[in-house]
Amino acid sequence: MKIAARILVGLVALFFVAWGLRFYFTPQAMAAEFAVTPIDLPGLSTMRGDLGGLFVAVGVFAALGLRSGHARRLYTAATIVGAVAFGRAIGFVLDGTAPTTFVPFAIELVFIAILAFGARVLRESPTA
Repeated sequence: MKIAARILVGLVALFFVAWGLRFYFTPQAMAAEFAVTPIDLPGLSTMRGDLGGLFVAVGVFAALGLRSGHARRLYTAATIVGAVAFGRAIGFVLDGTAPTTFVPFAIELVFIAILAFGARVLRESPTA
């Protein structure tokens, strides 16, 4: 079970760091993939800083959570992804849904489940 948790969490960490780096270095391409339009330099800065930073932070916390005794970091990563998913849920209520909005939401829920699963399985056993 621990091996599966480590593999899944490692894949989540790798995904988020890779996508964060894509936001850092190719913000125009990521803007197209995320259906946003950055306006001039401030918009590109927001893509790099806010979105890139968010993705890298989740990836780093997930990677740190793989270390023995640091599984709480996985809850931190899950909380950040949960905040993003909550923002989408607000959008569903206020703006409606579309397949292009529901699919990322479902993926975020899967990431949250993997991170929470990893935190439970990988936490250090209490010593007697």
